[in-house]
Amino acid sequence: MKSELPSPTRIQVLLVDDDAEIGELLGRYLEKFGITCLAVSDGKAMRQQLAIQAPDVILLDLMLPGEDGLSLLRFLRTAAEFSRIPVVMLTARGEFSDKIIGLESGADDYVVKPFDPRELVARIHTVLRRSHPEPRSPQHTTNKEIVFNRRRLNCHSRQLTTTKNTVIPLSNAEFRLLMAFIERPDRVLSRDQLLDIARGKSADSFDRSIDILVSRLRQKLDDDPRQPSMLKTIRGEGYMLTLQAQST
Repeated sequence: MKSELPSPTRIQVLLVDDDAEIGELLGRYLEKFGITCLAVSDGKAMRQQLAIQAPDVILLDLMLPGEDGLSLLRFLRTAAEFSRIPVVMLTARGEFSDKIIGLESGADDYVVKPFDPRELVARIHTVLRRSHPEPRSPQHTTNKEIVFNRRRLNCHSRQLTTTKNTVIPLSNAEFRLLMAFIERPDRVLSRDQLLDIARGKSADSFDRSIDILVSRLRQKLDDDPRQPSMLKTIRGEGYMLTLQAQST
């Protein structure tokens, strides 16, 4: 069976899971689809491997010896050099609250054990497509910096510079969501529209994941969540980005 997303270069996946059997079986399966999987058992080994080479995707188990998966995920999302790497949480904990915490911490997707390996292959391809979108306009060129509401967004590094000149890295989902608002200013976007843009139709999605992403963006934009002046909630409809006049 061929991969759905053929590529001239192999996809590099880093699996962080203390179950050696899963690492061995998954590595052999992913190899069939042109995906090289390197397995490590804990956070220390993950950091060591990242220092050698950054992977295309990280599969991160939640329950790990020592530093747990959520702590490692937060490290990845706050480290500028790693913040753009897509992360798929891979865990036996499938409760709704666990998914919310994983997404809130910056995960791009969430797969519950036991899982169908073929589904995991599809999800790997999906997060890669979402993290490397095709340019749709000159606004998306790699060296473009977008200025809005006295803030600056670097489309190449996916970093946001606030009004206090603080540089904040954005996760893949946060960047996609912010770009969706910037490209459609002063226009109400429904949760369904935002889910399609931010997470992709093939991923497990639910309305609250968008609410969480909007909440995270408001924090990073310094937009008061109690009385937001920028990312406004339109009751019963969705959200809207209000652009302010630029001072000269």
